[in-house]
Amino acid sequence: MSRLVVVLPLSPLREGDRFAVNEWPLHITVLPPFLTDATGSEVGAAIRSAASAHPAFRVVAAQNELFGRRHDIPVTVMADNEQLAALHQALRVAVRPCAVAPDEPAFTGVGFRAHVTMKSHGRVHEGEEFTLTQIAVVDMEPRSSPGRTVLATVALPAAEGMVGP
Repeated sequence: MSRLVVVLPLSPLREGDRFAVNEWPLHITVLPPFLTDATGSEVGAAIRSAASAHPAFRVVAAQNELFGRRHDIPVTVMADNEQLAALHQALRVAVRPCAVAPDEPAFTGVGFRAHVTMKSHGRVHEGEEFTLTQIAVVDMEPRSSPGRTVLATVALPAAEGMVGP
């Protein structure tokens, strides 16, 4: 059984990329971690199908907040974005059949607040704008070295009239 997460990287990732837990590339988690018996390729196929109706889009960084159980994880919340909310909903529906426990928080939709966690190697700032062009499926195990592995990537279709990053 795998524990996977679905993210929107701020810079493109490649299938097979690996990174330590504390070196996560900057990203927006669009579908929180969930347990599955499906392969990364199977989850990627479900995402690819759902994403075909969602072109690349822009998001804007809003305010800084503290997340986590102890409110000690600094993040930058993204401004409300209809395209991001629609993609989140579509991915929840598409991936739910792959889930071992479809009632996990990843599929309830409660409390989804798009954000980028501040890291020692980078962060985003209020007012910065980003074009999201890719979805990545990342294996969350093992928690120790070597860390996380990108199992699949899905390009979002080019948006009509969108130019530049």
